[in-house]
Amino acid sequence: MAEIDQSNKFAALSRHQYANLITYRKSGEAVSTPVWFELSGNKVYVMTSKNSGKVKRIRNNGRVMIGPSDMRGTARGETIDGMARVLGLGEETTAKEVLDRKYGLIKVIFDFFITLSGAERDWIEVLPA
Repeated sequence: MAEIDQSNKFAALSRHQYANLITYRKSGEAVSTPVWFELSGNKVYVMTSKNSGKVKRIRNNGRVMIGPSDMRGTARGETIDGMARVLGLGEETTAKEVLDRKYGLIKVIFDFFITLSGAERDWIEVLPA
């Protein structure tokens, strides 16, 4: 089993395929969404639909929590506090590269169907709080 880098607060996510990204409504209510993610250094990157609810919530309040989960959102470990932001045009290169590498052919197929549908994406970067 690989050693976990204790200097990186997000290292416990490294062995997981999904994470719950918890964002907050204006009312303060938490909203948990299972997402694909990947680590790069001390950052977590997430791909999502453009202007999804989580994007709107992050634009309003960047405070998030993230923790390992299964594809249905069942928690598989502790959550970690973070600060998220939606990446601007031209900032998404690293996010795309690390997610492509992690999810491989599954992501290629997913990207194909997303492109066919005409849907656009946003990319989220999460830093430890």
